[in-house]
Amino acid sequence: MRLYLVPSPIGNLGDITYRAVEVLQKADVILCEDTRGSLVLLKHYNITGPVTPYHQHNEHKVTPHLIEQMIAGKTFALLTDAGTPGISDPGFLLTRECIKNNIPVECLPGATAFVPALVQSGIPSNRFIFEGFLPPKKGRQTMLKVLAAEDRTIILYESPHRLVKTLHELATFFGPERNAAVCRELTKMFEETNKNTLTALAAHYEKHPPKGEIVLVIEGNPTKRSKKELETSLEEDTDEEE
Repeated sequence: MRLYLVPSPIGNLGDITYRAVEVLQKADVILCEDTRGSLVLLKHYNITGPVTPYHQHNEHKVTPHLIEQMIAGKTFALLTDAGTPGISDPGFLLTRECIKNNIPVECLPGATAFVPALVQSGIPSNRFIFEGFLPPKKGRQTMLKVLAAEDRTIILYESPHRLVKTLHELATFFGPERNAAVCRELTKMFEETNKNTLTALAAHYEKHPPKGEIVLVIEGNPTKRSKKELETSLEEDTDEEE
């Protein structure tokens, strides 16, 4: 009786741990966000266990039945399209219900797109927030106003067809000279990390429409950050004097 949350490669099939393969081989049932995509990975590692769909369109309906099966003793492994379950992917609902029913939950360490994007962007990684996808309509401008004042590095996911629009919006709310990085197709053959100002990035992708999965890493508000760093410095000076 257990639920394993198993990170899957975000592109390169080699980016999976030995332990993840072992868990998938031993699980009674493998839950897949997209069975077609997951079967490519499972076939690559000769994993032949039973597979069943589990995604945002059916999770509310099937979760109670899955809980019953786990209480009866079955072990499930949840495998989402790319990266770690629960991070802009299904997983939270099932995890919460397992905890409510005293079913052990174990999340394996592994791939997630925003960590390599942040680290290789060259933008400060000591303090950051991850917001996933911005609201498509309702609440979008409110969120942009809030994030504009954020002094920590900001990480967003975005689709290729909305990237240019989002970069223009960010430039409007954050300022045209705010630095950012567009990280695209991470771990894949055409991986790209493009760092520049928001305005320059928008102009670039207007001329060169992007493809693939995209992570946006945006510099925190430099004015807010400078003020906070000064306050921290003054506090440290006071502590030393005492």
